[in-house]
Amino acid sequence: MQPTPQPAPRPAPHSAPLRRVPVQQRSADRLARILDACAEVLEETGYDELSTRAVAGRAEVPIGSVYRFFPNKRAMAEALARRNLDAYADRITARLTAPDEPVAWRHAMDVVVDEYLAMKRTVPGFALVEFTVPAPRESRQANYVVADRLLTLLAGRLGLDTADERLRTAFLVGVETADALLQLAFRADPAGDAAIVAETKVLLRAYLARYLDGSGPDPDVPSTVAGAEAPGEAEG
Repeated sequence: MQPTPQPAPRPAPHSAPLRRVPVQQRSADRLARILDACAEVLEETGYDELSTRAVAGRAEVPIGSVYRFFPNKRAMAEALARRNLDAYADRITARLTAPDEPVAWRHAMDVVVDEYLAMKRTVPGFALVEFTVPAPRESRQANYVVADRLLTLLAGRLGLDTADERLRTAFLVGVETADALLQLAFRADPAGDAAIVAETKVLLRAYLARYLDGSGPDPDVPSTVAGAEAPGEAEG
């Protein structure tokens, strides 16, 4: 009798980084300008040199306006990271709900990777603050959040159960693996090494096939690419 798989532990979520949630459109527009400026300053100086004063100057707002929303630069960068995740989810949704878009989990995983790459290459500050602020790896929780967000995003389209702890763990492992490999791709090539990106997609398909086959498999993808064979299946 096999032991029951235990759910992956989820860290406690951080509190919202905003001191004040904007109610009026004018306030929301000012917050967007501050976060845009934060991304630009990050791109130019890096996280260590980021400051609320520099962001206020770039956004052309009084520094008090920055402090109205954020107590410090970390909270500001965390808000930018959350906005990045919302934008990432929106980009994936737009791709997968486009007319004539295939309903297939392998295609959906390619979209997940491709939209991450597009943001990495084009969105200011994203390379430094993706979905979390710089922190020791053992204390980072962003990939837990990303994995659950992706599962929720794809659940309706692929018929997945978001309460399935085994599936949640599989998505977390997939996100952690892809994160490590895509970081390697950008260390090897500033634009993202195409060969490493391709291998990342193959690896994700092979790993997730055991959980997602039957959830919109793509009949046009050969079996040798679509998923890994179980040990011993190649013979006989």
